[in-house]
Amino acid sequence: MKEEIGERIKNIREKMNMTKETFAKKIGISGQYLGLVEHGKNYLSIEKLKVLCDFTSLSADYILFGKNPNIVKDTKNLLTEFNENEIITGCETLKQLALFIKKI
Repeated sequence: MKEEIGERIKNIREKMNMTKETFAKKIGISGQYLGLVEHGKNYLSIEKLKVLCDFTSLSADYILFGKNPNIVKDTKNLLTEFNENEIITGCETLKQLALFIKKI
């Protein structure tokens, strides 16, 4: 579990195009400690997790468990970029993929 949390934190930092040092300063830890967290060797304290959530506007559920509470809203927003025929085709493709995976 430590490794998964560390990987999510590393991905968040990289998506924000921040160095370890800069990101670490924003949440109030050292770059060296952040490296330990990203490699799954240590955890953030509850206080630092809250700072990270506030700083990144991400939920603790996402950081700790990978659960995105905005998945429905994000999906609806994404789907507005497609026309009805593209959505129908995509849904059919997903159904076929699900059936294929179920057979494996």
